[in-house]
Amino acid sequence: MLGACRGLEASIFYPDEDDEAQDAKSVCAECDVRTACLEYALAHREKVGVWGGATERERRRLVRQRRRSA
Repeated sequence: MLGACRGLEASIFYPDEDDEAQDAKSVCAECDVRTACLEYALAHREKVGVWGGATERERRRLVRQRRRSA
């Protein structure tokens, strides 16, 4: 299975500000591998870009939430 982002301009997924990430999030919302992509980014501590529909800030929040509930 391929990601919905395949073949798209990579710059869409690396916005300068979180509030500019809506285009990337729209692509991710329709993606069959969204969950796997997000889990990859969390496991590898990806610092920049939108992965699995989540910005860097949102991924940091998810990591904190998971640590608290573990």
